Amino acid sequence: MTESISYTTEEIAHILKVSKLTVYDLIKKGVLPSYRVGRQIRVDAQDLHTYKEQAKSGHVVMKPSPSMTKSPESASTSLRQIIISGQDISLDILANYIEKSSTTIRPLRSYTGSLNSLVDMYQGKADVVSTHLFDGDTDSYNLPYIRRILVGHSYIVLHLLSRWEGFYVAKGNPKNIQTWTDFLTPGITMINREKGSGARVLIDEQLRLSGITPHTVKGYDTEESSHIGVASKVVSGQADVGVGIEKAARLVDVDFIPIIQEHYDLVIMKTPKNAEFIEQLQSIVQSESFQNELEAIGGYDLSRTGEIMYETP
Repeated sequence: MTESISYTTEEIAHILKVSKLTVYDLIKKGVLPSYRVGRQIRVDAQDLHTYKEQAKSGHVVMKPSPSMTKSPESASTSLRQIIISGQDISLDILANYIEKSSTTIRPLRSYTGSLNSLVDMYQGKADVVSTHLFDGDTDSYNLPYIRRILVGHSYIVLHLLSRWEGFYVAKGNPKNIQTWTDFLTPGITMINREKGSGARVLIDEQLRLSGITPHTVKGYDTEESSHIGVASKVVSGQADVGVGIEKAARLVDVDFIPIIQEHYDLVIMKTPKNAEFIEQLQSIVQSESFQNELEAIGGYDLSRTGEIMYETP
């Protein structure tokens, strides 16, 4: 029976109580044999069981993937796995375009928040990182954080899209929530995002700029890990206000009060190995077909999509 059971990388991470990046690393090393169903990577239950038994015994056997067993003459054509880190659906579409347009690259997805994604990139655990990190001191997005975290590295920042971030409130906004200071109104409970996410950085920066001590806000310590999760808490009445993107408000059917238009950028390390990939990525992002697909989703401003926002010398 177990032979017909398979797991996604998210499920394996939960079972092993590790991060998805750790699971990807095990797959890359050949420790966990895997296969693909569309864009999704899956591991059979028996292979996971074998790995767990080997790990218990302290003798893990690496099973090379087909690309690892190629002859030296064909090694240059083996698939290179790249990790695209971030949570927006536009990144899933981007991964699909990369997979269809390249015979040498296999995109993998990691659904990690912006701040943690940049740290992963600094540690060599991510190849393409999406960021939407608001800096209150400069009233700007992304570059202040990228420069601080990727110090000493060479990289390029490519604009993917802009989108509205704002407040989720109940239909009709019965508690008349309009500004950040309204979070302190007696009887109002917020729902927060997880640490390391772009929305959490925005919340913390705006509370700081408003002179609000975070833990004086009711609900500040209660977290959700997605825009949909936050909006769902509001629609169910478990919270009066949350922060997220406009698209999730339409999906969950809560009212949305726009606060700020955020920049959603891609960061890629500038290395000789990445030179060709960066050109390919730019070509995809600037293509009419890719932008048309994002346009069809709605809620995105694509007027500067594909523009280079910053590039180190």
